[in-house]
Amino acid sequence: MSSSRKPARPRRSFTAEFKTEIVQRCRAGDRSIGQVARDFDLTETAVREWVRAADRDDGGGSGGGLSADERQELARLRRENHQLREDVGILKRATAFFAGETR
Repeated sequence: MSSSRKPARPRRSFTAEFKTEIVQRCRAGDRSIGQVARDFDLTETAVREWVRAADRDDGGGSGGGLSADERQELARLRRENHQLREDVGILKRATAFFAGETR
């Protein structure tokens, strides 16, 4: 039994400028996302995700995802929260230590 599956294509990375150009071509409306993907030998799934991400970043779309700025802020807040929790733990241990010494 022979398999009709295509061989896996190697993972490629693209610059933000290239993705922006592809999104602009998709938004121009003269070709479908699938046609743009084929023109540039890209997967349609990747191009659709780039368009959705651009919509989120532009404040549009109802995907409920976070924009790039929101993801960056969330990561910063998570780091800050982690640091503050560590600080609170240190202060609790110090308080317990000094409370024990005064008895």
